Amino acid sequence: MGILSEAHICQCFSRLATQKRNSLVTINGARQKTGQQLVDSVLSLARGLLQLGLRNGDVVAISAFNSDWYLEWILAVAFIGGIVAPLNYRWVYLHTAPLCHIGGLSSAMAMLMVGACHAFIPKFEATLALEAIEQHHVTSLITVPAMMADLISSVRLKRIQKGCDSVKKILNGGGGLSDNLIKDATRLFPRAKLLSAYGMTETCSSLTFMTLFEPMLEASGTSLQMLAITSSSPVKARGVCVGKPAPHVEIKICVDGSYNVGRILTRGPHVMLRYWDQIPEKASNSVEETWLDTGDIGFIDDHGNLWLVGRTNGRIKSGGENIYPEEVEAVLIQHPGVLSSVVVGIPDPRLTELVVSCIRLRENWQWSDDSFKYSVQSNELFLSSTILRLHCREKNLTGFKIPKIFILWKTQFPLTTTGKIRRDQVRREVMSQQLSFPNKL
Repeated sequence: MGILSEAHICQCFSRLATQKRNSLVTINGARQKTGQQLVDSVLSLARGLLQLGLRNGDVVAISAFNSDWYLEWILAVAFIGGIVAPLNYRWVYLHTAPLCHIGGLSSAMAMLMVGACHAFIPKFEATLALEAIEQHHVTSLITVPAMMADLISSVRLKRIQKGCDSVKKILNGGGGLSDNLIKDATRLFPRAKLLSAYGMTETCSSLTFMTLFEPMLEASGTSLQMLAITSSSPVKARGVCVGKPAPHVEIKICVDGSYNVGRILTRGPHVMLRYWDQIPEKASNSVEETWLDTGDIGFIDDHGNLWLVGRTNGRIKSGGENIYPEEVEAVLIQHPGVLSSVVVGIPDPRLTELVVSCIRLRENWQWSDDSFKYSVQSNELFLSSTILRLHCREKNLTGFKIPKIFILWKTQFPLTTTGKIRRDQVRREVMSQQLSFPNKL
């Protein structure tokens, strides 16, 4: 009887050294390596680490830009049983995203397992990314909404679009793509299947997946996104659909309110055992016994799709009611004059917290609280807090959720390294300057 061994990322070495022996598997500028060369480099590095005294269970910190060498360090440490602790610079990368984040790391491992070729750029810049796509005929990549927006803006500014036809698959994470971004992305990458993923570090990356655009169905006029939305429950306007769980993932909702909305929990082999150096409160023979609280709020519709409503720690308490900023933002972004919006709560003696919306306008739009209806004057469109409140009511947003204050935000919103909004930073800035903002009502 044979002995079954646990899966290990370095099991891909035998395939790389045989089937991909003479094929390119990494490209980093002028430096290129075949499957055999990559394996040799990793094994040589592993021998050096052993000679230095590194042993099974030791932790190795890595602080570096994305490169083929970064990948080799990760593999060499893993090969001898070490644990990689990637240190984080404040940037965002294309293709596999930052290797110090779970999305970038898990995708890099998946591509390595299937013997794909890895093309690296040290730091994400839209121009460099588009050049890499054209030069290396990239077939798949990862984005976050901020990345996709930058790629689209760069193409528009240069009025050129070369090499994007080679892209066959794009996985978006770190936040949902707006309808406008989806439409622009499908025009920029007309042959690419566009997917959305939802997950977190503690669950080894993605929990659910959803197809936003499928080129094969485009000819028939079928919109997967619209199909998913129209077939969902009546409370669809309250959240963002992130699709169905992967086959090995269990998800349930711990309801703490009405409309079957509550905390999103998950369990299965994808869930971490514990945080580093943390002693579990009680011993467990199986990870299947433990549910992990994701920190997100949502619901599951009649078709098994998971919908995100907001974050537990981002919830605004106003007049005794719970308000999730993401729900309000999803309504505001539907107005043609709103480029982006961040909703926060600030202290209020009467309501506990006051709902405030920071608004970035689209090009050619102007802010004017004197105008009730936006109109064309000298090729400019006007938007006001009155108009936005009316827009919220027309979209059936409950009255207590409609922002009491609108602030015109003239710079980019602060982002994390994965392109997510730094809501805490926006809130601090609003609170420190709320009395000096001239564009508020």
